Amino acid sequence: MPADVLTLAAPAVSVESAARLIREHYGLTGRIEAIPGERDRNFRLTDDRGRGFVLKMANPAEAPAITRLQGAALLHLAARDHGLPLPRVVPTLDGRSDFVHGETAMLTRLLTYLDGVSLHASALSPLQSARLGALLGRIDRALADFRHEAMERQLLWDATRVGQVRGLLNSIEDAADRALVARTIDHFEDRTAPIVHALPRQLIHNDLNPHNVVTRQGDPDTIAGIIDFGDALSAPAVADLGTALAYQMDEGEAPLARVLAFARAYHAERPLTEAEIGVLPDLMAARMVLTIAITHWRAGLQPENRAYILRNNPGAWAGLRRLSGFAPGAVGALFGSALQGETR
Repeated sequence: MPADVLTLAAPAVSVESAARLIREHYGLTGRIEAIPGERDRNFRLTDDRGRGFVLKMANPAEAPAITRLQGAALLHLAARDHGLPLPRVVPTLDGRSDFVHGETAMLTRLLTYLDGVSLHASALSPLQSARLGALLGRIDRALADFRHEAMERQLLWDATRVGQVRGLLNSIEDAADRALVARTIDHFEDRTAPIVHALPRQLIHNDLNPHNVVTRQGDPDTIAGIIDFGDALSAPAVADLGTALAYQMDEGEAPLARVLAFARAYHAERPLTEAEIGVLPDLMAARMVLTIAITHWRAGLQPENRAYILRNNPGAWAGLRRLSGFAPGAVGALFGSALQGETR
């Protein structure tokens, strides 16, 4: 991804302008509100029939092919596994999947809105994690044969290339914290990267953090939806699992209970090889490092969006410190034991 997409805010768009675009291009009217986004401008519409939609206006610093990759992936998934709880692409009145907003040059598209409670605000449980792991396994299985011109992209948010953020570590003020992050990068580059990059590749979601998962209102163990394919890219398939597991660690006496439940369920849908299982702990740590380094850096560049940018930062620090406290090889042994006899 070009650095400008992470460093430059998208052009301002008023709610009134968004409402006009939706009316002109989709024939829909109703109540509209702006909703937060890391890089784009997003608006939620509740139409006159009570249906929900999200208008997504891409940062013009992002190549149109990258934005269209997201829509193509959603269309592919709907065709391969229609039961997946994912947003659906809404065509314009003339049948297009997107259009360019002339005033801002922002590639614009409309998706269905998945109602519910964001996972970050939901009660957590191993059952919930297992159900989410199964869904991610189904997504990765369905994406195995997906191809697109833009899927081989460069992105800072790529756990398999965690060394890319080494130059951002000066944004971490505490010397001990900075050293922990640097050691994690060194370990991954020296020992894990050669193994990871020899593993099977495909398009992956690449961002299953708690803000991209919706649970059912009143039933937090049921997953109502998975959203935001904005960081999707071609990478070793197991990186999707490692990235997701980075957000499943807990405090307390059983910090890996949800991690292992998630991994077992994913493995049941998309079986893992022994080599893929072996790199999971380091992929988890790599994702935590990305969250720490990139969000510290970006929060300094965009203080007006600081709260949103840093929303996953405390959890990443807690997880990395907890992982680093395990004896060498201990987490890998737990994965091996949990999935033993089930590998392909």
